[in-house]
Amino acid sequence: MTDVTHSRLRPLADSSPSAIVAGFIAMLTGYTSSLVLMFQAGQAAGLSSGQISSWIWALSIGMAICSIGLSLRYRAPVMIAWSTPGAALLISSLPGVPYGEAIGAYILASGLILLIGLTGTFDRIMRRVPASLAAALLAGVLFKIALEICNAAQQQTVLVVAMLLAYLLGKRLLPRYAVLAALIVGCVLAGASGLLDFHAFELKLATPEWTTPSFSLSAAISIGIPLFIVAMASQNLPGMAVLRANGYDVPASPLLSTTGLASILLAPFGSHGIHMAAISAAICASPEAHEDPAKRYTAAVWCGVFYGIAGIFGATLAALFAALPKALILSIAALALFASIIGGLTQAMNEPKEREAALITFLVTASGMSLFSVGSAFWGIVAGMLTLAILNWRKA
Repeated sequence: MTDVTHSRLRPLADSSPSAIVAGFIAMLTGYTSSLVLMFQAGQAAGLSSGQISSWIWALSIGMAICSIGLSLRYRAPVMIAWSTPGAALLISSLPGVPYGEAIGAYILASGLILLIGLTGTFDRIMRRVPASLAAALLAGVLFKIALEICNAAQQQTVLVVAMLLAYLLGKRLLPRYAVLAALIVGCVLAGASGLLDFHAFELKLATPEWTTPSFSLSAAISIGIPLFIVAMASQNLPGMAVLRANGYDVPASPLLSTTGLASILLAPFGSHGIHMAAISAAICASPEAHEDPAKRYTAAVWCGVFYGIAGIFGATLAALFAALPKALILSIAALALFASIIGGLTQAMNEPKEREAALITFLVTASGMSLFSVGSAFWGIVAGMLTLAILNWRKA
């Protein structure tokens, strides 16, 4: 798809209602899936509400600028998101560490990612990963998220079933707007059932707060190095796999360099790092976002716009998302990922000689297992590459 970069850039003309909806759902999925982790980590570390608000602002603005800029530059749905595994890591590692030293550790982790991007190391690694394994990795990452629709159905059966039926009817009658139909039906039913609760919602602007970084060996070991490892293994690797699996041959090095530099600049305001996204990228790169693959970059651009709006009002973001029933969020995210999972599984099983390796990659990734604080996405690709090496090994 590299030829589209030579045509005239027309993001507004290339947009469609389905692209805008996909961008909104991608933003909604990203925030609702892990925003609470940052509040939990911040409160455990004794941060003020202003510092937590600044943290969300810094991440949101960085994600907005990078998602919009990189998507326009490469005409591909390049999605940037904060490190969800990193936020989970900070719940246990941030308490007891002076905030200035934590900021210094954030800068160290982002500096290492910047270095990896500038040297081109990650590009060379990604070129060695077979397309079938990358597709299996994508399907495995998304499968666990999509499976949540079954759990949601146990809690709000009528709501979820109605959304699923709206999606299926939409696929039959107006395929471009199937996800939008499910979202509208879900919101109407949630409102009619009294499941929307906006009593805690209050419009308030976020105010950035500067924290001067300091550096210590203990913070580097307990926060900096682990943040770097989980970002590369659980964010950047599957994020690039999503792009490659959907046919976007975007170079990895500039993406890592850009996000690494942005993370360094925003760290003093609380950002623990922004990186390649997998789940939200799959939403924007799917056929549901736009029928023309060359125009799906607009979904990521719109997601970036919504990131920016959310960041400006970061102080009340949690209250807004808390007003929506969890079952609605889980269901719409799952429905938006159906096409990407189907595409990933189809491509993963396309090459007969790589099917066992692709299956193992999918199973390990979908399991959600974690070893040595490194997530299943990394171990899935390791298991798949090892399987491929064993099966293809021939005696001399």
